[in-house]
Amino acid sequence: MTAHGTDRPLPLSVDRTSPVPLYFQLAQQLEAAVEQGRLAPGALLGNEIDLAARLGLSRPTVRQAIQTLVDKGLMVRRRGVGTQVVHSQVRRPLELSSLYDDLEAAGQRPATEVLRNTTEPATAEVAAALGVAEGGEVHLVERLRSAHGEPVALLRNHLPPGLVPLRTKELEATGLYRLMRAGGITLHSARQSVGARAATVGEADVLDEEPGAPLLTMERVTYDDTGRVVEFGSHVYRAARYTFEFQLLVRP
Repeated sequence: MTAHGTDRPLPLSVDRTSPVPLYFQLAQQLEAAVEQGRLAPGALLGNEIDLAARLGLSRPTVRQAIQTLVDKGLMVRRRGVGTQVVHSQVRRPLELSSLYDDLEAAGQRPATEVLRNTTEPATAEVAAALGVAEGGEVHLVERLRSAHGEPVALLRNHLPPGLVPLRTKELEATGLYRLMRAGGITLHSARQSVGARAATVGEADVLDEEPGAPLLTMERVTYDDTGRVVEFGSHVYRAARYTFEFQLLVRP
């Protein structure tokens, strides 16, 4: 088993004196190699029989380790090709940052497809979030965000009309928050909720998932430094590709 498709073997080993199952030890090492970039997206894993012989493991043990990563969405079995690394999972800290910036900082090569960039009447939910009249005109931006060529999230953002120019070409080249900052908006704080639900047929089609697949959800109301609401975001993320990270502190 090699890194980046070269002949350089990964430093894999198992500890038979450990209470941790052998397949899980191997799975953890392979997952670490994916997360650290030693097994890059698109890399093919070597022959399972050869790996089993190298580590002194049975073939079912190796297959179970690899299946663990397939179940996590880090690898995929392709008929006639073999087992291939797909991507590492996006881990996003809960802070006032954009998904584009977080993906770029993690070396995930973000890409954006703008599905809608228009104005529409505000629903009761959108009106309440933005503090505008129900039925009043608001700006809607809906985008599909991908990393390494794999869909990650479907992003839907409503903004007050005329807040900043939002051209489709620019939205596909960079993040919404960067465009807002470039337009003179100073982002200050946000109120956010995170949840989960099953994918609708439309969401599954866009995100390359099965209908009913688990999705993470996030809703965010963002304020500028004057206290004005500048954005209402309603996003869904593929659970196999995405996690939110929390830092928890003990109350004094």
